[in-house]
Amino acid sequence: MFTPADYTFMAQALQLAARGRYSTSPNPRVGCIITKNNQVIAQGWHEKAGQPHAEINALRSTTEDVHGATAYITLEPCNHHGRTPPCAEALVHAGVRKVIIAMQDPNPLVSGSGCTLLQQAGIIVETGLLQDQAHQLNLGFIHRMKENKPWVRLKIAASLDGKTALNNGASQWITGEAARRDGHRWRARSCAILTGSGTLRHDDPQLTVRHIETSRQPKKVVVDKKLAIPLGAKLLQGENVIIFTACAENNQKITALKELGVLVIVLPDTGGKVNLVDMMHQLANLEINELLVEAGSGLNGALIHAGLVDELIIYLAPHLLGHVAQGMVNLPELNSLTNKHSLDIQDVRMIGQDIRITAKLHHH
Repeated sequence: MFTPADYTFMAQALQLAARGRYSTSPNPRVGCIITKNNQVIAQGWHEKAGQPHAEINALRSTTEDVHGATAYITLEPCNHHGRTPPCAEALVHAGVRKVIIAMQDPNPLVSGSGCTLLQQAGIIVETGLLQDQAHQLNLGFIHRMKENKPWVRLKIAASLDGKTALNNGASQWITGEAARRDGHRWRARSCAILTGSGTLRHDDPQLTVRHIETSRQPKKVVVDKKLAIPLGAKLLQGENVIIFTACAENNQKITALKELGVLVIVLPDTGGKVNLVDMMHQLANLEINELLVEAGSGLNGALIHAGLVDELIIYLAPHLLGHVAQGMVNLPELNSLTNKHSLDIQDVRMIGQDIRITAKLHHH
């Protein structure tokens, strides 16, 4: 049984972990609190991939003797040499008496082995405290480890009648400044932002985080079936650009893009479009945990239809644009309501004058 104090300390560890929301990618966000006699004597979080993990930062943060202490960690300590040495060993050497862990590591390299090492050293190990909160903090990392796909969020800004642009393509700005700023927070926590060639053609987006401070920019991913992207497109001016195409013939364009530092991946399906399922596996292999989709109704619909969208973030503005305007999602016509795409609404709130709905999709 966990005590009220255990809950308090683990909640603090989760708050620390959340400080790495914009910076730990592709690693998970992890926090660690070390206590003695129910007093916090050390704390740390994982700040950036390649830098020390939360447990090491916590151990280094104190001059007090941690022998006999209790460590609260939001994710099972690693027991393998990756970019950094194993944390489980460091806890053993430090002489902690007890380790309480929110959730096991979904990484097959780690899962269970960190706990086993601690227990073999005579340390008391308890798991599962505030597990749901820890899971929520690392949805993308967990999804990539278990499904070999990133966690895919589809972000849409629309009028109250569900329209994203006028029939002539005009779409700036449907939502207010507060919603746009909030959208940049979702960008900042994502490993990559995905768009399609249509959005590229109409809006020429930069796909960068601008309205909030972040120590890194997400990668930019484009689905461009015919490799029609202009070499002067704004998003090509940055780095970390990946283009998925179905067009293998256009070697000159591929060469020109590669010279700009772009990773071009030719991935056709049998219908001559980009194979979206394979694309997600490729992105997982490139260590993309969270993918934010900012695209038009065609790509939005194709991703939902393929069962590749996990979460929707919809900003609804207090306007009506009429039935001729462009819709949010282009999906095949349904003949029966039993085939509808069902959602679990997680949260509804006002962001400035706009309504933000976050919902998870049921996968059939």
